[in-house]
Amino acid sequence: MTLVTVIQERYYQLAMWLERLFEPFALLAIRLLVAQVFLLSGLSKWTGFLQFDVNKYELFLYEFFCPDPIRPGALLLCNPDTLEYTEGSFGVWLAETMAVMAGVVEVVLPILLILGLFSRFAAFGLLGMTLFIQFAVYPDWSHFWNPAAWWAGVLFLIVAKGPGLISLDRWLRLERKAS
Repeated sequence: MTLVTVIQERYYQLAMWLERLFEPFALLAIRLLVAQVFLLSGLSKWTGFLQFDVNKYELFLYEFFCPDPIRPGALLLCNPDTLEYTEGSFGVWLAETMAVMAGVVEVVLPILLILGLFSRFAAFGLLGMTLFIQFAVYPDWSHFWNPAAWWAGVLFLIVAKGPGLISLDRWLRLERKAS
C-alpha cells in the first residue's frame, strides 16, 4: 500500500464514522430549524383553534398581492392603476383562500417535519411554498439569498436524504437506511 492509499482509506473510515455518529442528529436539527420558521409563521395566522385571524387577510391582500409600490414581476391580484380590489372579485377570493391555506399548510407540514412523519412529502410541500413566495410574492434575488435560499437548501436536503434515523418515518419503516 502506498502512503496515498493509506491516507485515502483512513480518511474514508473517519468520514464513515462521522456520518454514522452525526447524521441522525444533523438531519433532526435541520428538520427542527426549518419547521420552526414555518410553524411560527403559521401559528401567527390563527387566534385560536380553527379560528383564522381575519387581520391576516389584509397582509395577503395588500402586502403580498397588491403592494405599494408594486414589486416588478410579483403576482398582482388587484387593479394595478388604483391598487384597489373590486368587492367580491376573484382576486379577493384568491388572496383570502391562499391566506387560510398558508395558515393550514404552515402548521401541518412543520408538525410532520418535527415528528419525522411523511417527511419528504412535508419538505416538498414547504419547498413548493418557498418557491411560490420567491417567484410570485418577492421575485427579487435579495429576498432569495436571505432567507429563501437557506429554506430551499434545507428542504431540498430533506427531500433528497430523508428524515434520518430519529424519525417516525424510520420507526414505522416508511424510510429505510440505504445499503
